[in-house]
Amino acid sequence: MKDKVRDIIQRVSTALRSSRGKDVLTYLMFVAVAFVFWVFMSLDTEMQRDFDVPVEISEIPDSVTLIGQPPASLAVSVKGKDSHLIRFLWGKMSPVKFKWADNASDGSLLLPAARMDTKLRDYFGPGVEIVSCRPDSLRIPYTSQPGVKVKLIVQTDIHPNLQYIVSDTPYADVDSVTLYSVNDIPHSLKMVSTEPIVKSGLKDTARYEVKVKPIAGVRIVPDKVTVTVPVEPLIARKRMAVIEPQGVPAGKHLVTFPSKVEVSYLVPMSAYNDEYPLKAFVEYADVKNPGNKIPVTLSMIPSIYHSVSFSPESVEYIIEDAE
Repeated sequence: MKDKVRDIIQRVSTALRSSRGKDVLTYLMFVAVAFVFWVFMSLDTEMQRDFDVPVEISEIPDSVTLIGQPPASLAVSVKGKDSHLIRFLWGKMSPVKFKWADNASDGSLLLPAARMDTKLRDYFGPGVEIVSCRPDSLRIPYTSQPGVKVKLIVQTDIHPNLQYIVSDTPYADVDSVTLYSVNDIPHSLKMVSTEPIVKSGLKDTARYEVKVKPIAGVRIVPDKVTVTVPVEPLIARKRMAVIEPQGVPAGKHLVTFPSKVEVSYLVPMSAYNDEYPLKAFVEYADVKNPGNKIPVTLSMIPSIYHSVSFSPESVEYIIEDAE
């Protein structure tokens, strides 16, 4: 390996010492000089450029809650030489900072256009002209009053896929939110809701990040929640239910053939091994109907059972005198 490297170095050295190699080196040197010259010319050219400048409100007291949120960044258009803007073009944009104590007054954080323009000129430095800024001013109300906790209602319109079920009520990762306002929160405001979640064809438990419905002039914390929609498959199951006669007069005994019916149903997979009360019965009053069979009815069908059917739907019977 060392011999190969040594051989390559020897060949390159020989090539560079040749007349053709010297011509190539001279050409490359001129290209490098031209590139450096172009770079310096570019840096000295005045250009208009756009930047997203991060915003930071510093030293906010712990007792204060902003009702509105400051923008994450300012869309600033500037004009200047690239030599003045190079650190913003190649480096990470640091935030422009506004101190709370310098800008808070009478229940609002105030940043008028003139103050923002001065701050941005200091941020970009001399030789850079601020052409425009969006937004060009800020007014954010705040409060020192404690928040009011209210219940959070999750709004959903969920339709699972065939033979799947929403096995429980969709729920958020928090059951309440805190409301802050410059004015008093109305006593009638006891709950807020999420934006509606409308989904169909679900085959598995899903989680969605959803906003809490905004209220004008009110800060909601948190303003986003994660909602879980539990979905699971329905599994087919069968079980036997004993037929119980109802309304049999004293001195009589009603016997059915068979004495049980087979009940078929779909149940969520998590509840497959759970047993719930399930009864079948026949009414003595139906004995008067023509024929030698009596209809069977199910009662106490658990709400967790779906697509319930049973067989047979009618049974033969005999009536005996009770001993």
